[in-house]
Amino acid sequence: MGSPVAKRNTAAKRRPKQKSRPSGTRSGRITSPHYWSGRVTRESNALDLDKGVFNLRDPKKIAASLKQSAQRSRRRKAEPYRSALSMLVFYINRAGRNLPASRKRTLERAKGELKKLFGRDSRGHDAGRDRGSTRASR
Repeated sequence: MGSPVAKRNTAAKRRPKQKSRPSGTRSGRITSPHYWSGRVTRESNALDLDKGVFNLRDPKKIAASLKQSAQRSRRRKAEPYRSALSMLVFYINRAGRNLPASRKRTLERAKGELKKLFGRDSRGHDAGRDRGSTRASR
């Protein structure tokens, strides 16, 4: 017969090539065209959002809608400000690179408007509340 090296070479030639995975899949599974982040936006316990709130062009309107939704929602788990801001940040993060720069700017401005509407300072604290140092009393 032939040498062992020759047998290995012919066996490798007969082995069929592995099929390449379809793009956008993990471990060969076909992914669903529907994303979990869309389901979270619709069905989350964070807020009952108005339809199309993230498609509005005016940051003030986006912030006002989120505030209204956060205040009237019975499904939220945190205080209204945290719930509204969380949903906005969640949307921005999940949109990722698919979000046009102009759209991202509008949504980032909406974060600032949301802080103003809830009377928060730049660090997210209540602007009207006195935050004295606890060490000063020692």
